[in-house]
Amino acid sequence: VYKRQLQVMDGGVRLRGEPRAYSHAERQRHGDLCLNRLSTSGRRLGRMFLKGFGHGGTIGVDPDGRAAELWTEWDAHPSSGYGRGVARIAYAEGSVLTTGRAAPAGYRPKPGTTGNYPAIDLTTGRLLLRYLKQGKPRYALYDLDAFIDREFDPLADFAQPGTGLHLPYQGMAVRGDYAYQLLGSAYGPKNPRPSGGNTRLFCIDMRSGEVVQEARILAGKSLHPREPEGLAIIGSAAAPRLCMGFATGPTRGRAYSIYQWGGR
Repeated sequence: VYKRQLQVMDGGVRLRGEPRAYSHAERQRHGDLCLNRLSTSGRRLGRMFLKGFGHGGTIGVDPDGRAAELWTEWDAHPSSGYGRGVARIAYAEGSVLTTGRAAPAGYRPKPGTTGNYPAIDLTTGRLLLRYLKQGKPRYALYDLDAFIDREFDPLADFAQPGTGLHLPYQGMAVRGDYAYQLLGSAYGPKNPRPSGGNTRLFCIDMRSGEVVQEARILAGKSLHPREPEGLAIIGSAAAPRLCMGFATGPTRGRAYSIYQWGGR
């Protein structure tokens, strides 16, 4: 069992074929990502690079025999760096994959949108897409097999709840008829550590688009700087576990803490 972690590339890295090293801000604007392969204990086992893909808001893992197909944001908009579609790619140790080379495996279910983030539920064979239409975030739910065949008729399409809180979007997961979303920011002057932070978790019924539960999350409140980063559901259909990550520690020395709920 391995974990995959996706993030915008650090500044100062120069990949083969590049004329120079680029800053983190340039990488963010271009949508250049580093995909790490980790052990369950957090040890890095390898990495690959995705140039021109997006900001790496979410990632989906679709096992295929002994390998795995990865669903990611794809085709970064040149003015924002956010993906205009999603792609299904194979992990290839040490490789550099560009948007153009990934085009055969790229999908644009919502033309004219950005911020396309995918999550998948293998128990029901569905894909959940978060996207920005005219700057407003929405969700669309698809049958996964139909999506792969480029049949983009959604099973559901609804506005993202919680936007009135004006909190950064930090991840999503999907299981059955429910979607889960994570909002919140790192500790700072407007989000002081003694308060326990502003991290919030939503459970959404995708059949109606309504929030059925919302909770403020205090897990890891003693971490510093404690920024919520990522949401996933693991385990069997009978005993699922909802996992939430927090980034902590100094710049260029970040650690990652994972908390889980449920399961047996």
